[in-house]
Amino acid sequence: MIDIEEARKLVHALERDLDKVQGGTANIQTLRQEVETLRKVLQTPEPGHGWVRDALEGLHSSIQEGVDTAKLDAIVAGRYIAAIAKMLGL
Repeated sequence: MIDIEEARKLVHALERDLDKVQGGTANIQTLRQEVETLRKVLQTPEPGHGWVRDALEGLHSSIQEGVDTAKLDAIVAGRYIAAIAKMLGL
């Protein structure tokens, strides 16, 4: 089962770090959209674990796809990949 509170902390940290990235490539824009999707899912009164899992998986994929982007490296992508993988049991 996914720890909803940990997922909320992850979203907050990602939003904070993404605010530091100026401009952005398509990978960064996709990542911002994935973070926004997860944030919206987590704002529902009772976020379904299936929805949270789907949003986390999308976020995980976006980060992995953008790891080679210099701007994404600035937000320490590896830390987030590890945190999401842990939540998903990967």
